[in-house]
Amino acid sequence: MNKQITDALRQVIDPELGINIVDLGLVYHAEMEKGQVRVAMTLTTPGCPLAQRLTEMAEAAIWQHVPGVEAVEVQLVWTPPWNPAMMSATARERLGYHREREE
Repeated sequence: MNKQITDALRQVIDPELGINIVDLGLVYHAEMEKGQVRVAMTLTTPGCPLAQRLTEMAEAAIWQHVPGVEAVEVQLVWTPPWNPAMMSATARERLGYHREREE
């Protein structure tokens, strides 16, 4: 994954959980080639009412924080399905998840 893009996406905070989408494990792929940015991300659930808002926030963060961008495509994907183990240790701690619960 492209560090500049993931750093930009850390600015996108899930309004319900208060944690950025990268630490939540929602970003599966982020690349930039010749100014074209492609991001594949998911949501905690396919029925998430914030789907459009989060993808718009992700796109805006990339435009704002990544130099040299000419186009941005943020695609929602559902495979693999998101699960709490995809979160960073910091996010799991903040949300009260512990390794024992996942096993």
